[in-house]
Amino acid sequence: MVNYYIEALSTYAEDVDNIINLIFVFAGFWFILCEIIFFGFLWKFRYKEGEKAQYITGEEKHEKKWISIPHFLVLVCDVFIIIGAVQVWVDVKLTLPPPDATVRVVAQQWAWTFVQPGPDGELDTPDDITTADHLFIEENKVYHYELVSRDVLHDFSVPVFRLKQDALPGRVIKGWFEANGKGESGTCRADVDFGCEDPANCPEAEGKTGCYDIQCAEMCGIGHGIMSARIHIHSADEHRAWQAKNSKTPLAANQ
Repeated sequence: MVNYYIEALSTYAEDVDNIINLIFVFAGFWFILCEIIFFGFLWKFRYKEGEKAQYITGEEKHEKKWISIPHFLVLVCDVFIIIGAVQVWVDVKLTLPPPDATVRVVAQQWAWTFVQPGPDGELDTPDDITTADHLFIEENKVYHYELVSRDVLHDFSVPVFRLKQDALPGRVIKGWFEANGKGESGTCRADVDFGCEDPANCPEAEGKTGCYDIQCAEMCGIGHGIMSARIHIHSADEHRAWQAKNSKTPLAANQ
């Protein structure tokens, strides 16, 4: 239901959507049932000529059941929601699968800086690639991220991944994501991806999986609304080409 409005492009995005859908179904069921009963009672107990209204305290056993039984059933629904939510939380937030690569995400007023591994696949080596407001990743590859803030509270949000993580000054927040390669939309700029001055004559830019929004989801000052970025999802071949084009160490790109 959620992915009707926004694609689910990470391996755990559908799990998050399932919890949202479950809440929607339970809440929607009780809302519709309550409205039916409410308007039914309005009709049944409407004003009638010569009929005096009753004063009901709700203290009798047969009256209390209208509160106690629905209350119990709602609690049962809550148990299912909590169990599902805890399972997703553990998988997404508490369990870090072995990484294929690590990226550093730096938030500051009001921009994003990304430090990404070069062709050697390791962070903090001479061939690292640093970009502003554009993160480049490979599909079907597990990434760990190291999220830091240089000033105030920020929030690293990638809607298509269903990823949202606060960035706290003075702390390094670690998490993970894996793009599942199912994207069917999103437009990349060839000049950003491959450094082409003329995007129309940049054949390497064809056939990309897509580009999608990165947002700051925490009010961080007057420029909060313009603190956006893009995540570029490449195939394996496309990502190797991008690394070779942008690596600080040309020799490493040829290894």
